[in-house]
Amino acid sequence: MGTKSRESIYGASVRAAAEQAAEARKAADRLACQAWNARMLGFRGPAQPSPTLGDALNAGYGYLEVRCLGCDTNQTVALDIVRRPKCTPVHELERYMRCKDCSQVRGYPYKRSHLVALRPTKISASHPSSTWWPGER
Repeated sequence: MGTKSRESIYGASVRAAAEQAAEARKAADRLACQAWNARMLGFRGPAQPSPTLGDALNAGYGYLEVRCLGCDTNQTVALDIVRRPKCTPVHELERYMRCKDCSQVRGYPYKRSHLVALRPTKISASHPSSTWWPGER
């Protein structure tokens, strides 16, 4: 007389619950990133609290758009290569951002950069840089 193992009895429901929890975390991270982007683009400022690097990567936002206040250019920074813990809030990266072109012209690290928004893709011709609200640029 055999008994069913716990894996055969509860395995499917445990896997389904874990999958639903992962999808819910991803949806929550995506909404947090969208809310932060709306605050950043709407108020033009360092919106705190911000999502963490891990949350942004989990939500599919792999790039951070940064604007140099010296030469007024927008660039993207890949979040997966940032050498910070994944629990670091995105707004704390602002103090480490430097414009390479302005730094070469001045001869010292030029730190006047401003965070704009989280992005799923890099800036390109088909995916232009973010615009401020209302209707600037």
